[in-house]
Amino acid sequence: MDAFILALIFAIGLAYLWPEGGIREEPISLSELANIGVSGIFFFYGLRLNPEKLKAGLRNWHLHLVVQLTTFLLFPLLVLGGRALFENPDNQLMWLGIFFLATLPSTVSSSVVMVSIAGGNLPSAIFNASISSLIGVLLTPLWMGLVMQGADHASAEGFSFWSVIGKLCLQVLAPVLLGILLHGRMGAYAERHRQKLRYFDQFIILLIVYTSFCESFARRMFADYSWGDVLGLGLGMLGLFLLVYAVVSALSRRLGFSREDRITAVFCGSKKSLVHGTVMSKVLFAGSPITGIVLLPLMLYHALQLIAASIIAQSIARKQPVD
Repeated sequence: MDAFILALIFAIGLAYLWPEGGIREEPISLSELANIGVSGIFFFYGLRLNPEKLKAGLRNWHLHLVVQLTTFLLFPLLVLGGRALFENPDNQLMWLGIFFLATLPSTVSSSVVMVSIAGGNLPSAIFNASISSLIGVLLTPLWMGLVMQGADHASAEGFSFWSVIGKLCLQVLAPVLLGILLHGRMGAYAERHRQKLRYFDQFIILLIVYTSFCESFARRMFADYSWGDVLGLGLGMLGLFLLVYAVVSALSRRLGFSREDRITAVFCGSKKSLVHGTVMSKVLFAGSPITGIVLLPLMLYHALQLIAASIIAQSIARKQPVD
């Protein structure tokens, strides 16, 4: 199993056993430390974005349109269509977490890795994963605002779309733009230390997950959920991944995409970003005890998408390229 997934499981276990550690403010607030780390993640992400490569990547617009529409339209509509399955009030928060997952941008690193293994269009994969992250700053809170402002549960209390947009611009977009502006001076440094920066990203994610679950466990938010519910949720997340993969695969064939572009479309379109999900949850559900429940579908999807996508990518790589 991936070491980072094991670390996520450990962070949740620690939150269950020692929730006080993530709640207390003294001698240091781990939640505030995570907030600062969020801006750091996106600053270094911006440093690694090459504006010239992004500009050059715009040429393959048919592929980009399919990937972005899948990420920000197909996913949310599929989950909205399944809302009737969660009519029980006890399941409403779990559905909200699944919908939050559906509105997130595509993941960057694992999408690019899977496309590379399968022999897809790597420059287009990098472009789509990168541009998806920027689009998500606006579209994720927009989708969540449409759902939460019409909701009657506690998750909607105090939710303000423009307030969320302002916080995301300050914590996410501004650091990304600053990083892009400094790419010419510091981009090479960020590339040389990519692995160290990846460890930094993972540390901040673990910190967010730990503090979020501490709050949820302290308020006994998981009291109504059994291990059977978690298993059922995991199977549902795997089903969602496979459904989107199948739809995008069929659509890209219908549109006459090349083999390389089909590979890029299915892997970039079917993935969701744990990084963006955890950091956006800090803004969308700031100070709310429901954050742990909302993040659970995303963490299950993250683990299962890595396993399923790895198997599929290696299977594609073994086959003879045929168009």
